[in-house]
Amino acid sequence: MKTKTSARSVALATLIKVIKQGSYSNISLNHALKEAKLAREDQNLATKLVYGTIQYQLYLEYQLKDLVKGKLKESYLKPLLLMSAYQIFFLDKVPTRAVLDEANKLAKEFGRRNSGGYRLVNGVLRSLQRRGELLPDQGDEPRYSSVKYSMPEWLVTYFFDNWGQNRAKKIMASLNEPAKNDVRISALASEGSVVKGLQEAGFDPQPSSLTAGSYALSRGGIVQSAFFKEGLLTVQDEAASLVAKAFDFKPDDQVLDACSAPGGKTIQMAEQVPDGQVTALDIHENKLGLVRQNAARMHVAGQVSTKAADARKAGEYFSAGQFDKILIDAPCSGLGLLRRKPEIRYTKSMADLKNLAKIQLAILDHVAPLLKQGGELVYSTCSISVEENEDNVRAFLETHPDFELKPFATEKVASQSGMLKILPDTYHSDGFFIAKFTTRG
Repeated sequence: MKTKTSARSVALATLIKVIKQGSYSNISLNHALKEAKLAREDQNLATKLVYGTIQYQLYLEYQLKDLVKGKLKESYLKPLLLMSAYQIFFLDKVPTRAVLDEANKLAKEFGRRNSGGYRLVNGVLRSLQRRGELLPDQGDEPRYSSVKYSMPEWLVTYFFDNWGQNRAKKIMASLNEPAKNDVRISALASEGSVVKGLQEAGFDPQPSSLTAGSYALSRGGIVQSAFFKEGLLTVQDEAASLVAKAFDFKPDDQVLDACSAPGGKTIQMAEQVPDGQVTALDIHENKLGLVRQNAARMHVAGQVSTKAADARKAGEYFSAGQFDKILIDAPCSGLGLLRRKPEIRYTKSMADLKNLAKIQLAILDHVAPLLKQGGELVYSTCSISVEENEDNVRAFLETHPDFELKPFATEKVASQSGMLKILPDTYHSDGFFIAKFTTRG
C-alpha cells in the first residue's frame, strides 16, 4: 500500500489501527502525523476526524447498522464508513457531496483491486444521507443517552446513579468536546516572557481558570517549538498539573513518586525541591527512560533519580519513614480522560473499576509506611469513579488510623475535606481526583 499523505487518508489509516487493531488513538495519530508531514490545517482535520469518529463510534454504528448488509470483509470498510458518517453528521462545513467523493477515493486507495468496496461505500453513504439521523425513543433511558452521547449503557447508568441524569448528560456531552491544547510553564522559567513568546508565535495562550502557570493554546505544534525543546514548558492538562500543587514543598524535601511514568508530575515536583530529590518509580524500566528524558529537557535531571519497581514492593527498596512527600498517581481506568483517549469508553467495564480499585488500595497500603512522621501523601487518579477514589480513601483510613485527610489549597481552588474531584464539565479539563493525607500526631 502506498504512503498516505492527505488528511483523510492519514485519519483512515489511524482509525484502522485503533478500531481494528486496538491501538491507542493518541499514540497512533501522533506517529502518523509525524510521518505524513501534513500542513497545519490538514493536521487539524486529521486530528478532528480521528478523535471525532472514535468519540461518536457507538452513535455512528447505530446510524449505519440497518444500512450495512452482511459482513464487511475488508478492514478499511468499517472505519471508512464511520469516518464518513461522522463528517455527514458533525462537520457542517464539509458538503455531503465532498464527503462521498473523498470516501470513494479512499475506498479505491485502501481496497483490494477490483473488490468493489467503493460501490458498497457509495451506496451506504447515499442511503444514510437520504434517511438522516436515527435515535432510540427519548424515554428509553439509558439506551437513548447511550446512543446520543456514544457511551456504553453500563457507563450511562453509572453516571446517572452517581450524578443524576441532568448532570450526567452535561458530563457526557463535555467528554465529546475536543480536548484543549494545555501546557504548563516551568517554574524555572519566566512565565511572563514565555507567555509573550507564545503570543508572538501565534499560539494565543489563554490562562487556566483552574490553576496558575497553565495555558490553553489555540493550535497544536508546540512539541516542535523551541519553547518545548528548550524546556520552558511541557504538555500537561490543567487538572493534572493541579496534583503536585496539593503539597507544601520545602526546598530539601525527599520525594517519592510511586507511579511516575511518563514523568509530568515528577518533573513538576522536582522544580520545587532544588536541594532535594524526587525518586521516580515505575514498574516498567522502558518507561523510566522517558522520565529521564523529560527531566533532562526540563532542566531537573539533577533532582530526579529513577528505579524500576512495583510500587507494591516499595518497602523492599526503601526504609520506613524515608520520604517527606509521597505521590501515588495510581494506575486507573482513565474515565477522566475520555476526551484525549476516547476509545477507553468502549474497553472498560464495571469489573475493571473494581479490580483497579484493589490494585490502587494495595499500592496505598504498601507505600504509606515510607512516609516520614508529619509528612504528606497525595493520592490521585485520572478517573472520576467512586470506587477508585472516595471508596479507596475510606478503606485506607479504616485500616490506617495513624493517617488522616489534610485540607489543601492551591492558587485557584481549595479543599477543606482533603479530597477534591474535578469533573470534566466544570473546567472542561480532564477529570481528576486528589486526596491529601498526613500522619496523626
